[in-house]
Amino acid sequence: MEFFKIGFLSFGIVDLIDIAVVAFVFYKLLMMLRGTRGAPMLMGLGIILMASIVAQLFQVKALNWIISSIGRPVWLIALVILFQPELRRMLTRLGQSRFGKIFVKEKSFKELEEVIKAAFDLSKRGYGALIVLARETGLQGILETGTKVHTEVSVPLLVTLFTPPSPTHDGAVVIQDGMIEAAGCVLPLSQAPKLDASVGMRHRAALGLSEESDAVVVVVSEETGAVSTAMEGRIATHLDTSSLRDELSKRFTTPPQQEAET
Repeated sequence: MEFFKIGFLSFGIVDLIDIAVVAFVFYKLLMMLRGTRGAPMLMGLGIILMASIVAQLFQVKALNWIISSIGRPVWLIALVILFQPELRRMLTRLGQSRFGKIFVKEKSFKELEEVIKAAFDLSKRGYGALIVLARETGLQGILETGTKVHTEVSVPLLVTLFTPPSPTHDGAVVIQDGMIEAAGCVLPLSQAPKLDASVGMRHRAALGLSEESDAVVVVVSEETGAVSTAMEGRIATHLDTSSLRDELSKRFTTPPQQEAET
């Protein structure tokens, strides 16, 4: 179906769909880059692109030669290196979309109630905690930084692992495939430039992992006792039992709700 024609160029429904898809992709990319380290880099690349256009327009030979001699392969490699975290996050979110879930079956996660109870038990005791709930993204690199455990999830064990002076109390516990796989793990810190100065190291670590994977991280603040979750580079704070269960239910198939003390 052709809408109109300008000279030898025609504009039809396929062209309209093409423009709409490209505009949507660019919009999503800009939204993902907003507030990240990639935003200034994208601005820098935009300036280089504008310089290239100006060089060609005004026949600035030296500048035009420098830009053109770099070549497309070099630019492609540079983009992959510079935007590696953002590209990883974009692909992870694509896999988490409804389209991606057609090919990936969501896991049943019966251990959620144990995690919820342990989080608020630790909060009452005044102990900090980082509990990583792995999903589809592999966390082998994270597991290797901690102590291998490979045992069933239980409230007493989680509380013990985060109780000082336990050697694992400052690290993260990783739960994968229904088992506590490792404790005392080191998580990557978030590099988001606009994080509030009051955000502690545990919350930065939780955000860092959630930016690089599809894992859900439950955080218990040692200072305030507040329970939070980090997902997809965003953090939800000051949760009670019910809201924590709701947050986890967004990513996991939960068992029937059980009563727990708030």
